Amino acid sequence: MSVSGKVRRPGLVRVPDGSRVADVLEAAGGAVPGTDLTSLNLARRVADGEQVAVGVPAAPDAGGTGGGPAPTGGDAAGAAPAGKIDLNRATVDQLDGLPGVGPVTAQRILDWRTRNGRFARVDQLREVEGIGERRFAQLRELVTV
Repeated sequence: MSVSGKVRRPGLVRVPDGSRVADVLEAAGGAVPGTDLTSLNLARRVADGEQVAVGVPAAPDAGGTGGGPAPTGGDAAGAAPAGKIDLNRATVDQLDGLPGVGPVTAQRILDWRTRNGRFARVDQLREVEGIGERRFAQLRELVTV
């Protein structure tokens, strides 16, 4: 695992299979005091080879989670190019703002992420309870991974 951002020991860390973001953070010595961790899903399982960014935006090719503030210019932390919402970084509030997605479905999307890790494809959104073909058709052009 690669850990970047506001941690005591950024760089490569080793964690056992099945580890969570919280374990990666601990292996990096913890967050620097004053770092906002609210955008990190500390319970999410991590996969080998991904990067966890703490308190900073994730690199575009990081394959991990962002843990930072919104990028400058007013874009939300879960925003992606062309205004699409990144399913792997979006918050409940950002997902709740999508058409046909309320707070319950938004939470189900985050729960799916916690259980399964990153979305690899937008069509995996269909695996989330409450997202049928019609709702998926509304969302597919509004989200990205």
